[in-house]
Amino acid sequence: MIKVVLRGASGPVVLVKSCDGLGKSRCIGLQRADPSPPWIFQRLKAAVHYTVGCLCQEVAEDKEVQFSKQTIAAISEITFRQCENFAKDLEMFARHAKRSTVTIEDVKLLARRSNSLLKYITQKSEELTSSNMEQKEKKKKKSSAAKGGRTSGEHDAAVTESEDTNMA
Repeated sequence: MIKVVLRGASGPVVLVKSCDGLGKSRCIGLQRADPSPPWIFQRLKAAVHYTVGCLCQEVAEDKEVQFSKQTIAAISEITFRQCENFAKDLEMFARHAKRSTVTIEDVKLLARRSNSLLKYITQKSEELTSSNMEQKEKKKKKSSAAKGGRTSGEHDAAVTESEDTNMA
């Protein structure tokens, strides 16, 4: 038996072939090659269910209402399905742009229908960008100081000192 992995539009597919020993092979079937084991989705669903339960409990205490287990399960299922749809959409946006990586622009495109969410994502994106720039600048300063290079203050002091000795 031979298994050949093909890349399809909907993900990898395994082509299963059988050989008869005379060099002839026939296709037995196609199987979807799911790279993630099923227990990963079960754990994700459980995590979503737990989080939804915690949020419902907070709302119940704040608004003095009760949520049945069936209601929490329904909200959890809808949330998980919506997250799956979001993931597929993000993948398609990146693929349409001929990229293999989802970017913040893809996320903004996904959130375009919710003005408040888009505003929040844009704000957080700008905060992250400025924070990353600050960290890069700090790393540059530390690396130049660690390499034994003088900082601009040390260089100015050395130049001033040598100019003073020349004046005397």
